[in-house]
Parts: sequence; C-alpha cells; structure tokens
Amino acid sequence: MTKTPLVALQKPRDISLNEIEVELGQIWHSQNGSSGSPRAMRASTFSMVVYEPDEFQQLLAILGFYPGAIDGVHEAQTKQAVRDAQAAYGLRITGRVDTETLNRLREEVAKLPPEKLNFSNEDGRGYHMSEAIAIQNPCRIITLSPSLGADEGVTAQVSAYCPIQKSSGGSLICCEYITIRGAKNALGRVANTVSSLMIPGLPRFVWWKATPNPEQELFKKLVENCSCLILDSSYFSDPESELLKIKELLDAETPVADLNWHRLSTWQELTAAAFDPPERRAALKEVDRISIDYERGNPAQALMFLGWIASRLGWEPIEYHQVGGDYDLKQIHFQSGDGRKIEAELAAIPTADSGEVIGDLTGVRLASTNLNANCCTILCSETTGCMRMEAGGAAQSCRIEQVRATSDQKAEFLLTQQLQRWGRDNLYEESLAVVANIMQLEKRLSMAAA
Repeated sequence: MTKTPLVALQKPRDISLNEIEVELGQIWHSQNGSSGSPRAMRASTFSMVVYEPDEFQQLLAILGFYPGAIDGVHEAQTKQAVRDAQAAYGLRITGRVDTETLNRLREEVAKLPPEKLNFSNEDGRGYHMSEAIAIQNPCRIITLSPSLGADEGVTAQVSAYCPIQKSSGGSLICCEYITIRGAKNALGRVANTVSSLMIPGLPRFVWWKATPNPEQELFKKLVENCSCLILDSSYFSDPESELLKIKELLDAETPVADLNWHRLSTWQELTAAAFDPPERRAALKEVDRISIDYERGNPAQALMFLGWIASRLGWEPIEYHQVGGDYDLKQIHFQSGDGRKIEAELAAIPTADSGEVIGDLTGVRLASTNLNANCCTILCSETTGCMRMEAGGAAQSCRIEQVRATSDQKAEFLLTQQLQRWGRDNLYEESLAVVANIMQLEKRLSMAAA
C-alpha cells in the first residue's frame, strides 16, 4: 500500500480529561484564522475507539527482554524479544506470542514485587494511526492504552493529523487523535467520559484489540454506544470460550465483526468454486468426511470454517470428542437433514515457518464414504503443500487447489475493508451459531469428565 504522508496541525499536547473538547476546538479555531496554508477541515466520516493493551510488549519490557517502544507492532525487535523469552523459559521458539508463551510471561511478572513492574520503554500507542486507517479519513480516533502496574489515574493527550492526498484540491481533511492512558481499573472509571467522546450522528466503531470481556465496565459501556464492535479472534487465548462470548453479543443485538473471519474468504471461495460444475454440485450432498488442518496455537479459523460448511449444508452437530495426541485432534459428528452422519476432524499442525497470524488454515479435505461420489476436494496452503491431505486415504480422485499466501491478512488492512461494510454479516452469524453449538457439546463433555 502506498504511504500517505501526514501533516500535524499541532504537536501532541498533554491535557486533563475535561479539557479535551476545548483543546480540540482551539486547534480548529487556530486553523480557520491562519493564512497561506491549505484549508484544514475535520472529517465527517466516523469515530473509532481503539483499545490497545499491547500486554505482551509490556510483559517483555518488565522482564528485560524488550527495549523498544510499546506500540503493538510485530517487527524484528519484538519477535527477537519473544524468541529470547521463549529460550529463557524453555518454550518452543516461534517468535510469536502464543497462549503458552503469554501465560508464562504473565506468571513470571506475577512473581515480581510491585516496584519491579515499572519500565522505561517509550509508550508509542496513540501517537500514530496505521496507514490503512488514516487513508479512510476518520473523524476522531480515541486510543485507550491500559498499562500494567499501579493505578495512578489517567492522562490524556490530543493532536490532529491530516493525510495529504493527491485529490485533496488544496484542502486537508483531518482527523482528531485522543490518547488516554492509565491502569485498566483507571480506564474503567472514565468509561462514561470515553463513550461521550464518540461523535454523535456518525458511525461509531470500537476496535477491541483483546479478548471480549462483557463483565468489564469499560467494555460494556463502549459496546452500548457503538455501531459495530470489531474483534480479531486470532488474538484470543481461549478461542472456544471467546467465540461463545461473541455469540452472546450477537444474541444481544450487538453488531460484531471478526477480522479473522475475513481471512477465510479465499478458502471459502475456492471451496464453493470446486462445486460449481453441475456434476460436482449434485455430489455435494454426498460429502460426509471433512478434515481441517490449522497452525497449532488457535483453532478459531478451523472452527469458523467448519461452522460455515455445516451452516451451508444444513448439518447439525451432535457429538464432540477431544482425542488429543500430537495434533490435538478434535472430532465433531454432525447429522444432515436427511439423517446421514458426517464426521469432521480438526488437527493442530506444528509448522516451522509460521506467519504473523496464529491459527491460519493449512489444509482442508472434503470426501465421502461413497467412493463413487465425485466430491473429493483438497485445498492446501502453498506454504505447507498438499502432501498430508493427499495422504488422507480413500481411492477417490480428488480435485486439488492451492491457496496462495496473501500479504493483506494483517488486522489493519482487513479493518479498512470492514469500515466500508459495517452492517451485520448474516453468513458469519449463521456460521458462528453452529460453532456455538459445537462448543456447547464440548462444555458438556468437559463437565461429564469432571
């Protein structure tokens, strides 16, 4: 994506919470009175609250592994810090903060006395917005930056930036940036103030860059006042539980968008295209075996893809089995509308060269116990190849498709697409309803085992 330069109307300024609107008003007043410079106007598009915890960088900084800025950017310095921490604690070295690594970092920090929780790293949250969002000309961005350590109240900072675009015609369309910092409890106390800063009459987005927490006061207040809650299930440390929370939010009529869902679009399109020919479309009803491989660490994509297939073909989940083993196998049995039994298997595959997103799909295999059915289809990531899926057995001729790796799967890029289509996604909601039913079966299995 081409870089768009930003012009600062005023350097970031520290102020108190009750001075925010006054200070922003003064910025625009000073611009209207200036001459010899491009006319600056506040955008009238949307406002957004970005909850940016970046807990892992703070944990790494406290433990002495990370000297860089707290900014949530997974660049080389951050990845090296993660590798160093994983090596120090005897964890699998991946350079990514998976659930095991994050839990260990939390455990190590919990052992420290309160005076050791401070760090001198620069806090870069809220000082800039990603290129992908800036070019959308947001009206106001409010960044919430929770910090670890003692509750010392909240601080606020305001600024205004204008992306210079070729078609601007001499005028600048500018965005207001508000950054609020404090401990999690402190941010919770100012939830009403944060909510009031979202501009009335415009779409109001909340990008919650953490697991959803309906019991947290700040989360509840923001959800009550937003047009769309944006999440990314690739962040989730316990996807099975968190996906259930998303379903509960949807049931409460909260519009929710999961950026991780959009990462499945190519897999869905190729799967659908494989059954476009009339002779294959007729055989689709014969599919009764499905295998899904995903990168170890987060089964959210695998579950959502399975939910999508099941919702399209009218399969009802009836059994859940946690098999375990090297691939942490999960087996889910469904029943079709005509009484057939369908078996699905999810496998967590360890990969040597993992991408930034945890839990990406690596392979899908659709097949049938009817060896005469023309429905066998294999999809596989070009980075992992099709060997494992092709070795899946059955003397059937399979249609094989490779899914090319794309460079636009980062959350910021997907967010720009979501900002352009912020209505409810019925297909996502129907798929998640199936996932929720699967997770309810899993919960009952866990309770029975206990």
